[in-house]
Amino acid sequence: MPRRLLIVAHAPSPNTRRLREAAERGARHPEIDGIEVVVKPPLEAGPDDVLGCDAILLGTTENLGYMSGALKDFFDRSYYPVLEERQGLPCALYVRAGHDGTGTRRAVEGIVTGLRWRWVQAPLILRGEWQEEFAGQVEELAMTLAAGLEAGML
Repeated sequence: MPRRLLIVAHAPSPNTRRLREAAERGARHPEIDGIEVVVKPPLEAGPDDVLGCDAILLGTTENLGYMSGALKDFFDRSYYPVLEERQGLPCALYVRAGHDGTGTRRAVEGIVTGLRWRWVQAPLILRGEWQEEFAGQVEELAMTLAAGLEAGML
């Protein structure tokens, strides 16, 4: 059975959609086999998706120094149903931050700590004005996560 990577990413703008597409492209890299990639916006993802995955990549915008309301809603609906079942779930995060992303990172880290998920890489904070290299950084993050999953390292 293929291992499943779940990408839950809030993408309300053209640039954040580019980031979500880059994450999917990286996770589906042609040299990575045996990984099923599921991409969902936070309002469509839920506990069953988390229970059925082997790793998760979260993507959010920085909204008023916090994660998007959509990602918070995902956590609100999923937290208790997955708490006991998915401890140790490998996870990664990218934040599209117009400012510094610190509050957003801390908020997600607090929830992930409570869930007892396992960071496989420090959160990727994409700060300031849009830069073309942001998409490449997210693609690399997703590719690394998928390759680690494929290799059985996660």
